[in-house]
Amino acid sequence: MSDTTELHTRLAAEPLGSVVIFAPSPLLTITVEEQAGEPDIHLHAGGQGVWQARMVRVIGATPILCASFAGETGRVLQHLITDEGFDLRAVQRSGQGAAYIHDRRTGHRQHIVETGGDPINRHALDTLYGQTLRAALSADVVLLSGPHGDRALPADVYRRLAADLRDRSAKVMVDLAGPRLDAALQGGVDIVKISHDELLADRRVSSTEPVEIVRAMRAIQDHGADVVLVTRAELPLLMLAGDAVQQVTAPRMAVLDATGAGDSFTAAVAACLAQQQSVEQAAVIGAAAGALSVTRHGLGTGDRSAIIDLSRFVQISPFAADAPEPRVRLSPVQLARLIRKGPSDASPDHE
Repeated sequence: MSDTTELHTRLAAEPLGSVVIFAPSPLLTITVEEQAGEPDIHLHAGGQGVWQARMVRVIGATPILCASFAGETGRVLQHLITDEGFDLRAVQRSGQGAAYIHDRRTGHRQHIVETGGDPINRHALDTLYGQTLRAALSADVVLLSGPHGDRALPADVYRRLAADLRDRSAKVMVDLAGPRLDAALQGGVDIVKISHDELLADRRVSSTEPVEIVRAMRAIQDHGADVVLVTRAELPLLMLAGDAVQQVTAPRMAVLDATGAGDSFTAAVAACLAQQQSVEQAAVIGAAAGALSVTRHGLGTGDRSAIIDLSRFVQISPFAADAPEPRVRLSPVQLARLIRKGPSDASPDHE
């Protein structure tokens, strides 16, 4: 089991470290639930960067969101993010913003309608770029997240941002895939997080065999990353740092909603790095945050003490291609205690 005593002590203190999150195109989420037999409609701020900001704050670092807003949905969205108390560096732009409507009355997400919004115009993009660079001057970590919608901005923006940010003292972490990841690697980054599904979709691998994933991780490292983290759903995540490949194994939890587990992992890693933890310690906390997130509906939400408690059961070990996949088991009593603790958090059930 992992020794997180020092990290537990630090996370129990006041917020420490800051993470700037480049969230170019957040979205308005509208979800229909059922309460006492009647429809119950919820409006929340969402999108990869927003979900990550919530988990950064749960872990104990300060998130700074750099985002653009457009149209009627953008006006509502900006108010919702501000109401959550985030340090928001907002850029107004023309066009329509991103949004979705989901129906969850059956217990599963049914996608009713979704829009990626209009592309960010050149003037707004220049302003957002400048806002991000200014915020990064005093940040510990800069996290480059993707937009909601493929047309939002050119992939080359990530190359330029990564290159400009690497000239500053903050660590640069990306949670990207496809052409955006390729562009960021050209600029050079400290940490890449990608899922095994994204590796398949990008044709960086032809199967999810661990040996093939490790080859792809080394290729990503060779193209401009120091550390590569690959999440594999319920299987142990793989971490390449230097020449060493390690696997990080968290207990398997009963899945209520797996949406956003990867974002919780990424954000927890970024928050721990901002608190000057090692990448190994950060991966352990990230694995715990991702594992617990599947027991909740709210995306990017969680309970700090439950995450720390679960992290004590996370195992980190050298990767061996011929070894069986490790498993971590919790007793029913341990599992019940952790799940009860998570939803006790007073924060709202965000989408």
